Amino acid sequence: MSKKAILALLIAVGIPVTSYLIVKYTSEDAVNMPRRYFFDSVTEKTERGQLVKDTLWHKISNFTFTNQLGKTVSADSLKGKILVVDYFFTRCPNPCPLLTRNMKKMQDAFLKTDSLVHFISFSVDPARDSVEALKQYADKYKVRHNNWWFLTGDKKAIYDLAYNEFKSATIDGGEIDTAFLHTNKFFLLDKDRVIRGWYNGTDTVEMARMARDIGLLFLEKDKKKKRNLFRK
Repeated sequence: MSKKAILALLIAVGIPVTSYLIVKYTSEDAVNMPRRYFFDSVTEKTERGQLVKDTLWHKISNFTFTNQLGKTVSADSLKGKILVVDYFFTRCPNPCPLLTRNMKKMQDAFLKTDSLVHFISFSVDPARDSVEALKQYADKYKVRHNNWWFLTGDKKAIYDLAYNEFKSATIDGGEIDTAFLHTNKFFLLDKDRVIRGWYNGTDTVEMARMARDIGLLFLEKDKKKKRNLFRK
């Protein structure tokens, strides 16, 4: 393995765990939390005599598809988990193999927290990507099936989800071919399924940034738990 490859692996695997341990024991106010990007509406209300704006952030709607194990699964079953999402197809020569390898590094990096983060890869070629094809593809990359879904289903539903819910045409500048959707972006969703970031899945630096942001969202979850305990 080349020095460059070793460095990339250390960045992809080492930073997530390190960043989580650092931010876990620091103040939430001392770090820049991943921002929210899309909102559905903004309303105004009065609190203690002051006018306050209340933003309703865009939440990814529930979806139901079939995974590589032939099981019907839905987003609602992942409540409370951080989600990392991408799009691919099994016959893709480039960049899908690289995207999958980088996602696998993320899965390995967060092995000890696999109950808190879940990975999802949507096939943009569901007509060819049968359950069997998805299973073979996942096994090829030695994916752990417990917290990584490769999903297939109705093509229109998959594409509508990408455009209307993940806003993929927006973040890619409208350059995606509408006849065949493909983006090299990874989407990061918090426990409320609100988009908190997107990243170039082929770029090592971007992968390190996403790993850091996942750690920050862990911190956000921990802070909220503590506040709820005090309320009781």
